[in-house]
Amino acid sequence: MTDQHGTPSDIEIRLRPFREKMLRAGLPGLVIDTFAYYYTRLVTGDTGRISDRDIAPVTDHEIAHLQDVSAYQEAGRKALKHAVVIKLNGGLGTSMGLCKAKSLLEAKNGLSFLDIIVRQVLSLREMAGVRLPLLFMNSFRTHADTMHALAVYEDLAVNDLPIGFVQHKFPKVLQEGPAPAAWPADPALEWNPPGHGDLYLALTTSGILKRLLDAGIRHAFISNSDNLGAETDEALLGYFSQTDADFMMEVAERTPTDRKGGHLARLHDGRLVLREIAQCPDDERDAFQDITRYRYFNTNNIWIDLRALDRLLRRHNHVLPLSMIRNPKTIDPRDDASPPVFQLETAMGAAISVFERATAIRVPRRRFAPVKKCQDLLTLWSDAYVLTDEYRVALNPKRTPKPPVVDLDERFFKKIDQLRERFPGGAPSLLQCCSLKVRGDVVFGKDVQVHDEVSITNHGSAQVSIPDGTVIDHDLVFD
Repeated sequence: MTDQHGTPSDIEIRLRPFREKMLRAGLPGLVIDTFAYYYTRLVTGDTGRISDRDIAPVTDHEIAHLQDVSAYQEAGRKALKHAVVIKLNGGLGTSMGLCKAKSLLEAKNGLSFLDIIVRQVLSLREMAGVRLPLLFMNSFRTHADTMHALAVYEDLAVNDLPIGFVQHKFPKVLQEGPAPAAWPADPALEWNPPGHGDLYLALTTSGILKRLLDAGIRHAFISNSDNLGAETDEALLGYFSQTDADFMMEVAERTPTDRKGGHLARLHDGRLVLREIAQCPDDERDAFQDITRYRYFNTNNIWIDLRALDRLLRRHNHVLPLSMIRNPKTIDPRDDASPPVFQLETAMGAAISVFERATAIRVPRRRFAPVKKCQDLLTLWSDAYVLTDEYRVALNPKRTPKPPVVDLDERFFKKIDQLRERFPGGAPSLLQCCSLKVRGDVVFGKDVQVHDEVSITNHGSAQVSIPDGTVIDHDLVFD
């Protein structure tokens, strides 16, 4: 779609079918107004892109480090009674072949991601003697499955708060038009979740923000449900509660595997900014992925002062001016021949540029361990990680302080069913493994051990099997 500059009346005419569609779907007026805000930016030429010319790198001395804030642990323990934990739980894990909430997958020791998250919070409640609320923001695709799975935890809800609420949905925008996208074969595909930046609006329209504030809850810790490293840290809470910050983003040192992740930078007016790769001009991709220049990436572990959020929302009539992500897709993500659309999205971390007193803090890699691919899940299943009595997932203390690097051939291991078929006896032992690379179709027997750095290659078209109990400490090649 080329940039189009229209008068407000022209834009309103274009918006009319979107408004009507959203009204028919029963979406609140604030959601429609928010979509209208970003749609107007789209059709008036805003690409949402942030150029290198507009930003500067963030240096070491500008932000604190977790290792320097241990003295705040006691303050954090006292602040727990005024805190809430919110998990972003809208992901289906379609790239892993799932059609339900990814958090329902087994993560460790027969427990799902949801089970471990809930038990982390229940354990912390018992140790600290507080009724720490836990809430899940689901998408319209994950809500029912999630609430069904959580029903077994009868004592989870506190302060009469719901344990789950649903983020909104935006209509997909045809790139040629730009009109509402229609897909009669599956009308659900005409909509997209508007990114986790929708959290702020969903807290308002659900009434949860007001209920939290009325219950004396001030500080919120928010993270992704597939990141089990993001447990509630008392020192971080204490540091955040004792400073004058109203927004704090946890960032970690970028490595080559994080080159495409959203990074932290500073605008020329001094504000911090989060730049996602979808917001980077095409001719600046190399600079975006330069991990020596932009050294810190967003873990999506966020701390927010809810009173400051309430003031900010009121000031902007509940439509926060977050950086827009214009995400080009096809209406059916599984069908490249289906019509091209734009999904208008925002990132939760983009609010770092909107809050008056926003900051960031460096955290170790252990606080960022998301499961995005089946190879991540296999590593988590293995003995390279342990589940503590407090239901914290940690690297096995018997191994080196770095996790193993696992690289599986996506032709044969991309989907969860493929992974299970090729590891029918469970994950191999990776306790003494530095790296495992598999190319070709390979099935692993029970009690296989992988040591050091190993590459397994099957050049043939027939599947090969690794026998039960095999210890692999060198490369294997099958013709």
